[in-house]
Amino acid sequence: MIAHITGLPTISNFRAADIAAGGQGAPLVPRIDACLLGHVAQTTCVQNLGGIGNVTYIPRLRHLSSPIARSANARTYDPSLEQDFDRDIRGWDTGPGNLLIDLAVQLLSQGEQTFDRDGVWAATGRICHPLLDRWLSDPFFTQPPPKSTGREYFGLEFTQTCLSDAHSFDLDAADTIATLTELTAASIADSYRRFLPALPDRVLLCGGGSRNTYLRERIQAQLGSSCRVQTTDDVGLDADSKEAIAFAVLAYWRWHDIPGNLPSVTGADHSVLLGDMASPSITRSTT
Repeated sequence: MIAHITGLPTISNFRAADIAAGGQGAPLVPRIDACLLGHVAQTTCVQNLGGIGNVTYIPRLRHLSSPIARSANARTYDPSLEQDFDRDIRGWDTGPGNLLIDLAVQLLSQGEQTFDRDGVWAATGRICHPLLDRWLSDPFFTQPPPKSTGREYFGLEFTQTCLSDAHSFDLDAADTIATLTELTAASIADSYRRFLPALPDRVLLCGGGSRNTYLRERIQAQLGSSCRVQTTDDVGLDADSKEAIAFAVLAYWRWHDIPGNLPSVTGADHSVLLGDMASPSITRSTT
């Protein structure tokens, strides 16, 4: 429909090809993250905080003209140069980002609020560490990558279970939101320690959760002072638009026949072109 209305080629449905190649179809942004946000001197984690959290780990680029950086330009792309570096990039879904917090806020406020702006509500509560430990024992968090998840797992039913748990610990609403916020922060830090060779030099947050001041503070506290937590805004990439930018790059790569997935991340058998291309109609209505 978009191709027909605009008269422009349109690329969509990016996950299907990776799934057909045996992958999970997610996360699909790690190769783009490496192109846009890799650093020659610092290891980097790009942590998206949408409804679900996902991370890309980028090792230090070997030099400024690294093949992974040059690959963003189709005219200089040489896939054979990238293979070794690609294997060092890691990525997976870390678990809940904003989803459990948002759903709990909606339920606890009887629909008057839809999210905890700046983490103000959570900041007034106290974290219940025994309950946090119970939630962190969920098998998803210890499952090694490649792994992905979504609303079908960390959704309304999971949230209602969390609220029931909080009631059994006599937590009020603020304590519940604080503990759920800590679950996001702690699950991120725990996954880095479990599945990375070492903690990164820096973490760049993006997505809606990067605007949650309290959540950012808790991620920093969980990771410690040796790991600097920033947002992608701080390095020139709009944190609210980063995912949209990433899929625009994937579309560009598809147009130029450049593979977009990373098998080491998604579990696919091989690299594939991502996205279905729809051509505009030959004729367009003028009415």
